[in-house]
Formats: sequence, C-alpha cells, structure tokens
Amino acid sequence: MASSSVPKIKNICVFCGSNPGKEKEFLESANHLGRVLAERKIHLVYGGGSLGLMGSVSIAAFLGGSQVLGVVPKALAEGDIIGKTVGEELQVSTMSERLSVMFNHADTFIALPGGLGTLEEIFHISSWAQLNIHQKPIGLLNVNGFYNTLLSFLDHAVEQQFLTFSARQILISAATAEQLIDELQSFIPVVDSSMSRLNWSITKHRKKLRLDLSLSL
Repeated sequence: MASSSVPKIKNICVFCGSNPGKEKEFLESANHLGRVLAERKIHLVYGGGSLGLMGSVSIAAFLGGSQVLGVVPKALAEGDIIGKTVGEELQVSTMSERLSVMFNHADTFIALPGGLGTLEEIFHISSWAQLNIHQKPIGLLNVNGFYNTLLSFLDHAVEQQFLTFSARQILISAATAEQLIDELQSFIPVVDSSMSRLNWSITKHRKKLRLDLSLSL
C-alpha cells in the first residue's frame, strides 16, 4: 500500500520496442498497460509513433481516456518510419533532447520489452538516479521473463562489486502492470551516502557561471 507521503503518480513515461516481438504476450501486455494507465487516470509519455509495443500501449491509453504525449526526433518523424504518433506530438532535434523532454514530463518510468533503444533509455534514467540527479521510480515490466537474464546480470554486477546494493534497488521489476505500478507508487529511494553529497542544482551552477564571467570581465 502506498504511503500517504508519496505523491500520486500522474505521468508515466514508457520505454518499449517499436517492433511487436516474437511472443503475442508482448503486444498483449503493452495493450494491457495502456488500459491500466487509463483506468488509474495516469497520463502517458512515450517516444511517439504507432508501431509495435509503442503503438499498442499508446493507442490503448489514448482510447481509455489518458492524455498521451509522443516525443519524436524530427529525423524520425520526417523519415516516416515510426508511423503516426498517437495523441499530442512534440518534435525535438536530437535523441538526447528527446530523452530530456520525456524525463521532464514524467514522474515515473516503465520499460516494456524492447531492443537497444529501450535498454539505453532505461539505463540512462537509472544512472541518473544512481547519481542522485533524480529520485523518480523506475520499473521493468518483466513480460514472460523477458528481463530475467538482465536482472541476473545486475545481480552479478553487485557480486563483482561494480554495482552497489542500493543502486541495484533502483530498478523494480514485476510481471504485471498492476503489481508494477503499485510497487512504483510505494517506492522509497535509497541513495548511496557518497552520491547524496552531489549537488546538481542548475540554479547554483548558473549563478557561479555568471559570477565567473563578471570577474573575468
């Protein structure tokens, strides 16, 4: 049960494949996740388009009444290789800008099965959490055990002392959308003591930059 002090999830960013995958359960789970988001009045942020799992989750969420925002690099939109974006489309210049915009519009992240793009996105967001840049919940929807070997690898990285135990806890996993969202809702971040000392305040750095420029002038 979620703690009363934990803000209710309003916007979830979903990373997933633009392919349907081999097993029918992948598309079914993406569709089900979209419907669960709508039922819980949670809005969707995704990478745009209408193909594969990206299309399935976005269409289901949109038809269920959720607001849907697709963030698409102009090159992909103009290349006409991802299909028509469901809901509102926001075009950006680069892949890095796409991830930053998706990050800023979401308060939680979920990865369905996917390929290199999905893995890059979920690990990018997870590394930011490890560095205490943010404390937003991150989850893997482990459909048909798709992420089992990845989770085992992360446990191996802990054993080999390349990943701390607290960093390993950043990625939550569950087999169903309902269970995963419940766990994300009740997530309480644990930050390494060394990382808690980091200050990523943009305002502070901008003030210092202005001061340095003034002194140089």
